[in-house]
Amino acid sequence: MGVLEPFLLRALVAGLGLAVVAAPLGCFVVWQRMAYFGETTAQASLLGVALALALQLDLTLGVLVVAVMVAFLLIWFGRQEVVALDSVLGLLHHAALAAGVIATSMIKGPPVDLMGFLFGDVFAVTVWDLVWILVGGVVVLSLVAWLWQPLLRLAVHEELAAAEGVGRERVRLAFTLLLAVTIAVAMKIVGILLVMAFLVVPAVAARPLTGSPERMVVLTALIAAASVVAGLWLSLSVDSPGGPSIVLVMALVAGLSLTAAGLKQRH
Repeated sequence: MGVLEPFLLRALVAGLGLAVVAAPLGCFVVWQRMAYFGETTAQASLLGVALALALQLDLTLGVLVVAVMVAFLLIWFGRQEVVALDSVLGLLHHAALAAGVIATSMIKGPPVDLMGFLFGDVFAVTVWDLVWILVGGVVVLSLVAWLWQPLLRLAVHEELAAAEGVGRERVRLAFTLLLAVTIAVAMKIVGILLVMAFLVVPAVAARPLTGSPERMVVLTALIAAASVVAGLWLSLSVDSPGGPSIVLVMALVAGLSLTAAGLKQRH
């Protein structure tokens, strides 16, 4: 099988594009400890799949609509002080996934490939999916660049940033919406259950190896891109699913990075 096969080229372009887009967002997720927040948004995306299938809409559009709605819902629940936010996230996390599975099972017509939505199929990426990644990626990266300083100040010291005039809720809302857009465009590649791993794991791998936020973002993108190439090669070599293979390579790199950091601290 040649490396220039159209399906393989589309998979490679999609994976590399997502690696670049996800890098800054993944870093901020790690810095602000929002992994569970993003995971809840990702799990709810299955409801977007059901919505798109029921209304015969583009899948990415359906997922985007639901992801944005859930993002607003999470911010709304985050304002209450009766129950800790992680408990609310745990509630919505499992409820959204259960509702999504039930909703997709009730769709009339051909059986829904639930495994494909949960774990993705990078080799099934279409030209239209690439358009979504390109357009969505340009929008996300442009807005991240615009919000870079407020986001960084909030990540370093939230109370001090707020005291200095940073609109905490506005910036966090904008970041959450960007995260929802990225989840929507990434679903086809790594699936709903692994999309946050694509964002978080390369950033975890890069964190012990860098000393500045900007360098961490660049190294995160490089690790993610290298993992895409290695993961696709692994998938083709042993006939394993593409998305999980990419995430597995990322996890191995992160494990090596954290191990090296731990050994260095002991000495």
